[in-house]
Amino acid sequence: MRRAGSCGSDVQWCFTQVKGTTDLDVSEADIISTVEFNHTGELLATGDKGGRVVIFQREQETKNQPHRQGEYNVYSTFQSHEPEFDYLKSLEIEEKINKIRWLPQQNAAHFLLSTNDKTIKLWKVSERDKRPEGYNLKDEEGRMKDLSTVTVLQVPVLKPMDLMVEVTPRKIFANAHTYHINSISVNSDCETYMSADDLRINLWHLGITDRSFNIVDIKPVDMEELTEVITAAEFHPHHCNLLVYSSSKGTLRLCDMRAAALCDKHAKLFEEPEDPSNRFFFSEITSSVSDVKFSHSGRYMMTRDYLTVKVWDLNMETKPIEIYQIHDYLRSKLCSLYENDCIFDKFECAWNGSDRLLLNSDFTIPFKPGFPEYS
Repeated sequence: MRRAGSCGSDVQWCFTQVKGTTDLDVSEADIISTVEFNHTGELLATGDKGGRVVIFQREQETKNQPHRQGEYNVYSTFQSHEPEFDYLKSLEIEEKINKIRWLPQQNAAHFLLSTNDKTIKLWKVSERDKRPEGYNLKDEEGRMKDLSTVTVLQVPVLKPMDLMVEVTPRKIFANAHTYHINSISVNSDCETYMSADDLRINLWHLGITDRSFNIVDIKPVDMEELTEVITAAEFHPHHCNLLVYSSSKGTLRLCDMRAAALCDKHAKLFEEPEDPSNRFFFSEITSSVSDVKFSHSGRYMMTRDYLTVKVWDLNMETKPIEIYQIHDYLRSKLCSLYENDCIFDKFECAWNGSDRLLLNSDFTIPFKPGFPEYS
C-alpha cells in the first residue's frame, strides 16, 4: 500500500506498509485480482484468484502521531467463491474474484457485493462485542433445559465479550449471465445494481435473487457479425436512470433507462474521431477501453485504454477534454507484448475524493480543467 500527500501542486508519494509478501514465488491462488475501498476509506477489500476476500481496516490516529493516517490491518477474511463446474456446457467456473463493490453504509453493518465469472454474492460484515446471558429455557452451553426445573423467570442481559467480526452471506445472484461478468455497479437509489458481461447488462434488485432485467443486449443474431464487446459499465453517481458502458472499439454509450426498458438505443455516444496518421497495426487492441468511471460530481467520465487516459465532459460527445499519453515507450515494444499476451492486460482507474486527481493502477495525474468549480 502507498499513500499520497499533497504539497502545493505536486503529488508526493511515500511508502507506508506492505500487506502480503514480496516473494515472487507465490501460488496462483494468492494473486490479488481486485481491490476496492468503501465510501469512507476506512475499509479496504481485496479479492484474489483463490476466491478469498480479505478486508483491511484503517487504525485510528494515535496521540503520539495525530497527523499521521493509521495503517491498515486485517479486519476479516472469508471464502467468497468456490470452483464450480457447469455440466451442461462442460465448463469450469473459476473461483477468482473479478469485482468487489461496497454498498453505501446505512447502519452499523457493512455490505459488499463480490462476483466471479458467473455468480454475484451479497455479504454482510458486522461486529459483535456483547453476548446475551441468562436465558430461561437454555443453559450456559445453549442446550435446552428440562421445563420442569424452570421455576423462576429472569431477564436476559447483555455482557461484554471480545470483539468478533462476523461475515454472513445474505443473497446469491446466479444463472443470469452466459458470458463472463466484467463489471458490477451499485445504483444511487441503493436498491438496485447492474452486472455486465461481454454482450449484456442486467439490472438486479438487491432483495430479489431469482430474476433480473436485461437492459442492454448487443448480441447480434449471427455471431459472425459481432464487431465489439462490452468491457465495463457504471451507474451515474447521482441520477439513478443514467448508466454508461464502454466497448472494445473505444466508444462510450450513455443510456437513459427512462427512455425504454431495453436500452438498445443510447442517449449519447462518446467517440473520438480517428486520426489516420496515428493508426498502427495494434490500434484496435490498444484502443479498447478497459475501465470507465464517473467523477464524484457526475460532470465528467474518465476512461483507460492501454496507452492513454481520457477525460470526457458529459456535455461534449465529439472529443475528450483531456488526453494523457501513458508509457509512450511501449509503442516500440507492442510486438513483444502481443507475443506474450501482455498487450491484453486490463488497467483500472479512479477519481480521488475531490475529483482533482486521476488515479490509475500505475500512475497519478493532476486534473484541473478550466471550469468554475475548479478555479
